Amino acid sequence: MAFPGTARAGQFMGAHVSVDIRTALPSRELAPVLDHAFRWLRWVEETFDPDDEESQIGRLNRGQTLRQVPEIIEVLHRCDELSAATDGWFDARINGKVDPSGYIKGWALERLSRALTQAGAVDHLIDAGGDIRVRGSVSPGKRWRIGVRDPRTGAVRRVLFAHDVAVATSGRAKIVNPRTGEPRQDLSSVTVLGPDLGVADAYATAMYAMGPAVARRFATGLAAEGPYQTLIVDLDGQLFGTPGLAAYSGAGTLLAG
Repeated sequence: MAFPGTARAGQFMGAHVSVDIRTALPSRELAPVLDHAFRWLRWVEETFDPDDEESQIGRLNRGQTLRQVPEIIEVLHRCDELSAATDGWFDARINGKVDPSGYIKGWALERLSRALTQAGAVDHLIDAGGDIRVRGSVSPGKRWRIGVRDPRTGAVRRVLFAHDVAVATSGRAKIVNPRTGEPRQDLSSVTVLGPDLGVADAYATAMYAMGPAVARRFATGLAAEGPYQTLIVDLDGQLFGTPGLAAYSGAGTLLAG
């Protein structure tokens, strides 16, 4: 079955990224939008990659002078705010180095989603290694269907349905306990849903770093205070979900996950 819109795929921060636009716009209008989208992702990676000594973050960690890039100030300030909001469990400064990786991918994809919307592509799905942003509809009146996969096993742990939501899953990358500096390995995955993918990404990273007991308490409090909901998968496959996940149940069309 043919769908309106267009799609494109590539690589971003070591993950396969795909952009699926379902808004019925002419291809001559969508092509430059996607060209700009992937240029933006390349710029983000070149600027914020902590493993690249020539990136701006790499230069910062070597004590060198940075270009005046407003986005760097924005990202580092937001990371400080998220560190405070998670009692330090999310930390972009570990072992003496700046590494905003737990926030930057979600932030970049959230900015990309907003740009697509402003360009008229209001119905779209962006997926980069399990970090997903959907807006609008997969087809008239139908919500997107999102399969949340366990990064370790690939098993679908939950199916979500939404017109507008950000979904971030932590568990594939090495996440360090900021209290000890050691990798955390006592959870399978943490998935956070909410209105902003960067924030969801940081919360998922923080809760994975917390470990099972603290993560459940934090997730419960987070859901009670605002719009972010959480799904935690233990190493034995046991699931813990906050009550607001029920809002994302229903029928739809499987296109992600």
